[in-house]
Amino acid sequence: MSLTRLFVADKLVQGSELHLGEERAHYLGRVLRLRSGDTVHPFNGDDGEWSATIGHIGKSRVTLMVQDHVPNTAESRLKIHLAQGISRGERMDFVVQKATELGVKRISPMLTAHGVVKLDSKRAEKRRIHWQRVAESACEQSGRIRPPLIDAPLRLNDWFGSTRDRGDTDLILRPGTETSLADIATPQIKLCLLVGPEGGFSEQEVDDAGIAGFAPVSLGPRILRTETAAVAALAIAQSLWGDI
Repeated sequence: MSLTRLFVADKLVQGSELHLGEERAHYLGRVLRLRSGDTVHPFNGDDGEWSATIGHIGKSRVTLMVQDHVPNTAESRLKIHLAQGISRGERMDFVVQKATELGVKRISPMLTAHGVVKLDSKRAEKRRIHWQRVAESACEQSGRIRPPLIDAPLRLNDWFGSTRDRGDTDLILRPGTETSLADIATPQIKLCLLVGPEGGFSEQEVDDAGIAGFAPVSLGPRILRTETAAVAALAIAQSLWGDI
């Protein structure tokens, strides 16, 4: 049986009990068919990963007894901040999921001029919560213990003008540019990667990105879908400077 990992918000210490609700009880008992005495691995970004034994498991509640700390080395040494133009539905979910698997530390969803997704403040917060859960689930699958921070969606120009956590290497994907990722010096602090939505960036947004310090790079002669471009760029970055 494969190892079951669970992201939890609770504090994890040896000997403590975790009480999880109906959703987790259904997943562990009905979907995975686990029973009392089985072992799972709860984790969070602050206390790491632990082994735990299932105590009571019912339809609406499950109790875990935390046992031992488990060393985990799955977090990437390369700090990557992905600023991603919001795409529709499952495409954005795919980017969040794969970016998490590839070790991204932070994801900033961007509302752009050519983007087809329009969000008011209420819908934007619902989408942020949804993407955060996608990231947590991807951590469970990939072995990570620290889900990336998902920022609230923000208009790209507002993001450029905000006080943000700058890296020493800020790049924007720009088809037709001669510079590739392999031409970029190794980031010393953090890589910030800016990827456009389905319709790409407007010329004004590209100009604004240049003023903000983003250098254009290309992924080759072909035009990639936004979700393909993000995953390809992250995989290349991890291969050049990270742990792939």
